[in-house]
Amino acid sequence: MALIDSYGRSIEYLRLSVTDRCDLRCTYCLPRGFCDFQDSGEWLGFDGVERVVGAFARLGVRRVRITGGEPPMRRGLPELAARLAGVDDLSLSTNIRSISGKAGTMTG
Repeated sequence: MALIDSYGRSIEYLRLSVTDRCDLRCTYCLPRGFCDFQDSGEWLGFDGVERVVGAFARLGVRRVRITGGEPPMRRGLPELAARLAGVDDLSLSTNIRSISGKAGTMTG
């Protein structure tokens, strides 16, 4: 089974936000009208993220981009990346400020 949009195109790409936190406070992460950050206890846990990504992979998704806010601000991000290692193309959107000098720990 594959995911097909209303134009008949196959959907092979998933963007998954793992946090709303960001260290730059620009309008991309904190648009006008932003009220407050979510309590981290409300975020989907890594088991849930793994299940969601697995379900989409079974439907033909081959590319997953981890986004936020600023994903490296999510505690345990290297563990999550390791748990998603079976994805054909796993990438991360970041402003790189919070991982400067730590990139080796993110790539395994």
